[in-house]
Amino acid sequence: MEIMSMFWVLASFVILLFIIGIYYLLVTRNLLRILIGMEILTKGVTLLLVAAGYLTGRTNIIQPIIITMIVVEVVIIAVAAGVVIAAYRSNGTVNIRSLRNLKG
Repeated sequence: MEIMSMFWVLASFVILLFIIGIYYLLVTRNLLRILIGMEILTKGVTLLLVAAGYLTGRTNIIQPIIITMIVVEVVIIAVAAGVVIAAYRSNGTVNIRSLRNLKG
């Protein structure tokens, strides 16, 4: 019975993280908030993988996948943060609407 109650707690946290992350991605017009939304979504996926590994008893298979995902996440966030910094330097704002006016 303890495993099922733990499953529902983890499932509720994963769903909450997904909802918050998608809300940040869809609603906001601020690039920094979009980065935060992406980070929250990836943390939800990480928690989902941890829960799946624990509940199935295959933590030794899930651990390398999680470590690889964390490394990829850090690289993506670093590159995206560089894009946000460059956009701020060129426009003076991190609002998406001001970036729509740029044409290459």
